[in-house]
Amino acid sequence: MGLQRYMTGVAIAALLASSAMAQTAPPAQPAAAGNLNPAAEAAPVAPPAAPAFQMSDGILATVNDSVITGFDLRQRMLLLIAMTQVQPTPENIPAIQQQALNALIDERLQVQELANYEDLVVSDEQVEEEITAMAREVGAAPQAYVDFLAQGGIRPSTLREQLRTQIGWSQLVGGRFQSRARVSRAAVAAAMRQISEAAAKKQYLIGEIYIESARVGGQQAALNGANQLVQQMVQGAPFQAVAQQFSAAPSATRGGDAGWVVEGTMQPALQQALDQLQVGQLSRPIPVDGGVYIIYMRDKRDGASASLVQIKQVMIELPETATDADVAAATQRLEALRPQLTCDTMLARATSEQGLLGADLGEADVQNLAPQFQQVARSAEVGSVSTPVRTPLGVHLLGVCGRRVGGTEAPNPQEVENTLFRQNLATLGRRYMRDLREDALIEYR
Repeated sequence: MGLQRYMTGVAIAALLASSAMAQTAPPAQPAAAGNLNPAAEAAPVAPPAAPAFQMSDGILATVNDSVITGFDLRQRMLLLIAMTQVQPTPENIPAIQQQALNALIDERLQVQELANYEDLVVSDEQVEEEITAMAREVGAAPQAYVDFLAQGGIRPSTLREQLRTQIGWSQLVGGRFQSRARVSRAAVAAAMRQISEAAAKKQYLIGEIYIESARVGGQQAALNGANQLVQQMVQGAPFQAVAQQFSAAPSATRGGDAGWVVEGTMQPALQQALDQLQVGQLSRPIPVDGGVYIIYMRDKRDGASASLVQIKQVMIELPETATDADVAAATQRLEALRPQLTCDTMLARATSEQGLLGADLGEADVQNLAPQFQQVARSAEVGSVSTPVRTPLGVHLLGVCGRRVGGTEAPNPQEVENTLFRQNLATLGRRYMRDLREDALIEYR
């Protein structure tokens, strides 16, 4: 709920301010539509003109036994416009209307599901606390905040109903799926290994908006809508607010924040855009199977984090001038010994047999290791013992006993666990919503 409050607060803060500020830098790369200013989330802009769209107040759709009227849809569209600062135009009104209708359908289903849990009651005090917190974040009194929305045609009840449902749904999903969203130690360890392996690759800190074609009437409609959103954001609409309201990606709840992504892990069309975009640039719409992406390049780095490994070794000394027969004999002896070794037993075994030397090389940056050791250090599984490696000093067995990402950007295991938990909970929540939609009787008038 905190992020929803922040994003709504930022958008309304911009609308409450009096001066105008927009950025319209031309694209510097073929993939770029323009530059975004990171400060735009809190930059003051002039209040938009009153939207000039009309619709009847009759019933537009039914969701099981609940109706959605033209009045409901107009109210939700006005709130969507206020939150995102997307200026309504003849070209983007259909996309705004479709998004608002989808949101209303989801909300009706959530309200119906919440009714099955009598003990889950969101009080008026909880709703007012959210409004107070939202108003405080933009430097306004709660009543002034509500009055400002009312001046734009948004009834206070519309905001309160939306907040009540959001609070209740968040509590329901969290309570129902908390145990299933828990992250195992193995999952955390696997994620830490992936982070470590990615340390030497290019990395991109991105925001993402994904327009799902199935939810907006087809691929062409998704592309048209994405083009309109790009134009609005280049002109000053905050990326995070737009992402939260329009994106179908899991990151939408975080304002489109996809975090750091690693080179080679994205679809080819997205990877091409990542390679071309400069920091601060917003991409043009990128069509993919099932929808359209918009990427905002927040930052990038060239493997800035160090990959640190803990290495132990058992070796047989052999000079560079040793014969091929001597090298083969040493290799054969170590190969026979290897299945019996672990990181815990390597040193003890080396000291107990004549002709073997053991050493704990400690923790080191992979790049500082001998060239012959680097491939093992980068790719071997933690806890494994390598096949024999020849160097000018001899023949070695290397035990990779630990690996982590170094540097200030490296997340610790607790941070990784928290991130995975939030991702699991969001995925379970989306499945829950999808199942409710599939089981519902939704009719359009």
